[in-house]
Amino acid sequence: MIVHYTPNQPSIALESDLAGEFPLYLYWSEDKSTFLYSKSITELLDDARVPKPLKVSIEGLSFLLQSGVVPPPKTAYENIYILSVGNKASVSTVNNKIDIKFSNEFPFYNSNRFDFKEIKPDETYITQLLAEVTINRLDESKQSFLFHSAGKDSNSIALALAEAGWQNKVTLITHKTKGINDESHISKEIAKKLGFKHEVLIEQILLSNDYKVIAQDYFLNLPFPSTDSVTLAYPSYVNQLPMLKGSNIIDGMGNDVYMGHIPTRSEYTRQQLSVYLKYLRVLSKKCHTTSRLNVIGRTRSECTGMSGLSFKDSGKVLKDSQDISKYWLAKDNDDDYLDFRALIRGAVIDTEIFTRKARNFADSIGANLVLPWANKELALYFSKMPAEFLFNRKELRNKLVLRNLIKKIGIDSNQLGKYGFTFDYKSLVVNNLSWMVQEIKSCNYWNSSSMNIYLEDLVKILSGSGRGASVAASTIHRIFLLSAWLNNCKYIN
Repeated sequence: MIVHYTPNQPSIALESDLAGEFPLYLYWSEDKSTFLYSKSITELLDDARVPKPLKVSIEGLSFLLQSGVVPPPKTAYENIYILSVGNKASVSTVNNKIDIKFSNEFPFYNSNRFDFKEIKPDETYITQLLAEVTINRLDESKQSFLFHSAGKDSNSIALALAEAGWQNKVTLITHKTKGINDESHISKEIAKKLGFKHEVLIEQILLSNDYKVIAQDYFLNLPFPSTDSVTLAYPSYVNQLPMLKGSNIIDGMGNDVYMGHIPTRSEYTRQQLSVYLKYLRVLSKKCHTTSRLNVIGRTRSECTGMSGLSFKDSGKVLKDSQDISKYWLAKDNDDDYLDFRALIRGAVIDTEIFTRKARNFADSIGANLVLPWANKELALYFSKMPAEFLFNRKELRNKLVLRNLIKKIGIDSNQLGKYGFTFDYKSLVVNNLSWMVQEIKSCNYWNSSSMNIYLEDLVKILSGSGRGASVAASTIHRIFLLSAWLNNCKYIN
């Protein structure tokens, strides 16, 4: 449903639900005469009152190139905004024009938690509530799939659904990658133990012409650009498992922001040093992306997991590229890092890179995306839970209650270690370089002359080894993903 606010109506206050299960998408016309909002981005962008083609934001592209993410409420479009975790908008009329004041009130500071003696986690209640919020969001006329891994989040959902007796109504699917990060065999064993059907989706590195046609159609229907390293895995999923189209897709993302956003030891050290090193940005932004000096001047905000082109190289790619480090520098503060990380990584990176890739995928194939952990009841319950039950600051260990919960199905996360949803994007770039270069060169948004020279330099570095080659691959991959979206997206073409 789309809501239309017209000038001189009473003022309204808008915000997302607590954990951003249903972000609000806003259209505010350039002449400030029209304001629309909806929980569905595709519904909003398809509305006739939103003029197409949409204008791409140079500021948004600058963020995507240099950070990989556009911080809400900003987006890659002009006049389109997102209200996600903590974002608010006050809408009123000033001199017969619609006026919007954006603000942010982050809801998940650890100081808001109950005392250790006031409440303890109830595992029975947790599994029952998790099953309930998942099932309530499913359309039972459609097939249902749970994106499953060896991790704590998806296994908690699988356990909850199994205890609710939903084994015959949900299929577990997992991504099979090469090397030590492959968790498909673990997923298969868990599915068998719990009684679920199981499907494996194979990672494709050497892309066929048929895949490229599917990928073009995928980018055609993406509401927003994606810089996530596994973006190109998704078009092949529908080819391997056509039943995904129009299905219920359950995903385990959405709870880090309120469960305690725990960094790695190396990241924790980097953010401490950034207090001093960030002032070297005046020098590092003039370095090449592949230079080790480029990472020295990162702000505390960027230490939470952002990466991308240096400002110097962004200027070679994008005319009028903006220096986004000023924005992140203004966000830096001396808050406790677990709070700060939840504010930046949880409410920005998680929502607009990781979860956005799942939202994009679901929107592109007409699927119903179900994010149980983003449910407001679960978020409220865990956001008040004493920290002692959720994370260990000294050992930097997270989700203690879930680690204990999934021991019921024989998973010891402490012993298993951290797996990640990975995609071998370096091999992907190397094996499909000519296709990617052609797509980049055909994009009218880039500075063609300087871009061509820059690409040649990256390709030379890519042919080497070590850190430089990996950074060159990720840079080509980033520019390709943005180029493919800019070239094909139906909302801007």
